[in-house]
Amino acid sequence: MNQIAIFDRDGTIVDVVRDEETGAVTVAFHPDQLRLLPGAVEGMRAFAEAGYVLAMATNQPAPAKGQFSANAVRRTNDALVARLLKEGVAIAAVEACMHHPEGGPGGDPSLVRACDCRKPRGGMLDALVARLGADRSRSWMLGDSVSDVQAARAAGLRAGLVFATSRCELCPLRGGPPGLAPDAHGATLAELARAILRPG
Repeated sequence: MNQIAIFDRDGTIVDVVRDEETGAVTVAFHPDQLRLLPGAVEGMRAFAEAGYVLAMATNQPAPAKGQFSANAVRRTNDALVARLLKEGVAIAAVEACMHHPEGGPGGDPSLVRACDCRKPRGGMLDALVARLGADRSRSWMLGDSVSDVQAARAAGLRAGLVFATSRCELCPLRGGPPGLAPDAHGATLAELARAILRPG
């Protein structure tokens, strides 16, 4: 069975989008907005070179909230996968949850519901495990939020946290309760990969 590394998208692989005029912060919803975070490619390559199959699992509730379309999510995810491939990083599968329990004005009503795929639930991870034939005991969920750690626990995977030193709200997770504390952390994906993959 495969060992897989599942990566969150926003804040883990790519940066958020900041509008300098309004101060609004959103996730990327167009290929032109994709900005790879420092260490992201290096970290992902390290997992691939160590024999992991790579995948991505991302919450993208904007279509349910009426912020942008499901097609924009798919187009941006496809562009990210293509860009990573040019960097020598092959993503074997992508899961994107576009649901939201409350939705928003102009949102797609078919996407407004509580679901089992949206992190912190483990549905997207379970789907990737099944699709890629993964050994849960040797596989990781790698993200930048509490919900990524919780999703890993729900799916029976190990959890790695991209823990930027500027994000003080995550400090309690370093030594937090067993259900929330990650198995490894690093300031970037590259540092996280070194923490997980180093010999011994």
